[in-house]
Amino acid sequence: MHQDIVPLCAADIQDQLKKRFAYLSGGRGQDGSPVITFPDYPAFSEIPDKEFQNVMTYLTSIPSLQDAGIGFILVIDRRRDKWTSVKASVLRIAASFPANLQLVLVLRPTGFFQRTLSDIAFKFNRDDFKMKVPVIMLSSVPDLHGYIDKSQLTEDLGGTLDYCHSRWLCQRTAIESFALMVKQTAQMLQSFGTELAETELPNDVQSTSSVLCAHTEKKDKAKEDLRLALKEGHSVLESLRELQAEGSEPSVNQDQLDNQATVQRLLTQLNETEAAFDEFWAKHQQKLEQCLQLRHFEQGFREVKAILDAASQKIATFTDIGNSLAHVEHLLRDLASFEEKSGVAVERARALSLDGEQLIGNKHYAVDSIRPKCQELRHLCDQFSAEIARRRGLLSKSLELHRRLETSMKWCDEGIYLLASQPVDKCQSQDGAEAALQEIEKFLETGAENKIQELNAIYKEYESILNQDLMEHVRKVFQKQASMEEVFHRRQASLKKLAARQMRPVQPVAPRPEALAKSPCPSPGIRRGSENSSSEGGALRRGPYRRAKSEMSESRQGRGSAGEEEESLAILRRHVMSELLDTERAYVEELLCVLEGYAAEMDNPLMAHLLSTGLHNKKDVLFGNMEEIYHFHNRIFLRELENYTDCPELVGRCFLERMEDFQIYEKYCQNKPRSESLWRQCSDCPFFQECQRKLDHKLSLDSYLLKPVQRITKYQLLLKVGSAVTVARPPQHLLA
Repeated sequence: MHQDIVPLCAADIQDQLKKRFAYLSGGRGQDGSPVITFPDYPAFSEIPDKEFQNVMTYLTSIPSLQDAGIGFILVIDRRRDKWTSVKASVLRIAASFPANLQLVLVLRPTGFFQRTLSDIAFKFNRDDFKMKVPVIMLSSVPDLHGYIDKSQLTEDLGGTLDYCHSRWLCQRTAIESFALMVKQTAQMLQSFGTELAETELPNDVQSTSSVLCAHTEKKDKAKEDLRLALKEGHSVLESLRELQAEGSEPSVNQDQLDNQATVQRLLTQLNETEAAFDEFWAKHQQKLEQCLQLRHFEQGFREVKAILDAASQKIATFTDIGNSLAHVEHLLRDLASFEEKSGVAVERARALSLDGEQLIGNKHYAVDSIRPKCQELRHLCDQFSAEIARRRGLLSKSLELHRRLETSMKWCDEGIYLLASQPVDKCQSQDGAEAALQEIEKFLETGAENKIQELNAIYKEYESILNQDLMEHVRKVFQKQASMEEVFHRRQASLKKLAARQMRPVQPVAPRPEALAKSPCPSPGIRRGSENSSSEGGALRRGPYRRAKSEMSESRQGRGSAGEEEESLAILRRHVMSELLDTERAYVEELLCVLEGYAAEMDNPLMAHLLSTGLHNKKDVLFGNMEEIYHFHNRIFLRELENYTDCPELVGRCFLERMEDFQIYEKYCQNKPRSESLWRQCSDCPFFQECQRKLDHKLSLDSYLLKPVQRITKYQLLLKVGSAVTVARPPQHLLA
């Protein structure tokens, strides 16, 4: 029955309890039965049934189930009342008491008439008081003490039990408020725990951070509620203990002990709930933090992978191996710069891989997702580094080949200069010829370390980098080297002949005597002498003829050698002229490409959003008078050079005639420092990157802005080589 009643709280029926028509003092019977006292209350009959039922239900719900199971003892004080009221009160209580009863003790009216009336009426109306427990009419308080010890009765019943109804009401309100707080806190924690358990882990960093922050805030609020509940519980427990300590009687109020036990039990429950919640939160927080770590790792993985993929695609476009030594050096610098910029992403990828390994070491819940990504990051880094190393190896090989080609060409040029610098007049003497011959032989000895020894060996050694253009360049250098060596060998042969020529002595011839010529009858001896003389004279006459014949033969051989040497020099001149024209055409095309692909695009409205503020109205500073240089070369100078294709030895006239026009380069060179300064400030501008992409240029703009400066110095070298192969003709009369 007790369990089926909906429990009430003191706060709900506080006004009804304040009427004090019944109270639970905390006293106990001999067997521990709780005592409920009904004090003298004149308006008892006027109490509404609902209020009476609520108070009875509440009071019987306070003792423990064990004590309530023994049964309650009711003490009904009606000493100042009338018998009719006593009868009505007992019948009302008996009819609506909601719990087990063990004994009903009634202090009957003390007036003589009312006492006599009650004795008679009780005897004749005993059947009306038939209850499951006995109803005992007591005449006085001492009679009551025979059933309940004085220590378990309040002072108004002659007992010593300290009881204050208002204090009891405050205690009950505080205890029940604390109990309700504990219940609500437990429900809140349970609901919060369910929410946490059912939360799906987000898939991005921001959402995960938001969930972690939101859950942490809720956790902090729950912990604050727990702290307040614990504080309230300790406060209630402390007040109960203070009340017990202040008691004057040594007897123990069981209700107070029960109250303390209840509060202590609630505090223990709170502590256990807090410990369980802390343990659950620690796991949930760890999971959320690991989720956040995972999302950071995944986001970093996506970003780094995208950067490395873009870098790999970028390096895949680095297929150019260079067409000159300067070009290869520039490509190597670009590769080093690219590697340095990409190195940040590579280092970040390696660091991210280490972070992933650390997560795995910390027993992250998503090990199966993290480990493959770490492996992929390491693979991407190793693959990128290997590709950079491979690319650097190819460029280093190309650099080595171009250095060998440059060395060979420089050696050829030095040889041509040597031939041109040998004075013709000194070669007429034997000493001069021998000195020139020694110079040539000494120079040819340097060929072992400067020239290309074997063409096929070069092709085989540099097979990995050779393309059609580079093979053609190697072939031309080798051909130039061979032509130069042929000229040297022929000059060497000519000088050897000049050094070997000796001045032959002239033999004296005695005049024939007239006498011998006029003798009519020469003797046999004389005829023999004459014959001998004639024989000697014939020999003398034949000597000059043979010398002339020998000299004519030598002259023919010299003219043959000179012709062959002239042919070799003509080949060299054609090489120089061909190189001059080819490079001039390429130079004009490069200037046009820069003007159309960069300079003109700076005025394009569709490209304006890519220009940085530092480039506005700075086109003249960046490009100088490049347009003027282009028009001069395209309209005038290139066409005039083409007119000298068949007579390269006269190409110098073209430069002399246009000497004044070349002053435009002075203006360009004077502006170059300003242009370079502007480029350094704005080289990272997206405009230049987009233009370079559209033009499909391997080199950046600054390399093309340097072309005019390089070109004007290149002319000097080409003219020197052309002049050398033009004046280096061996004098015909020295070979004759």
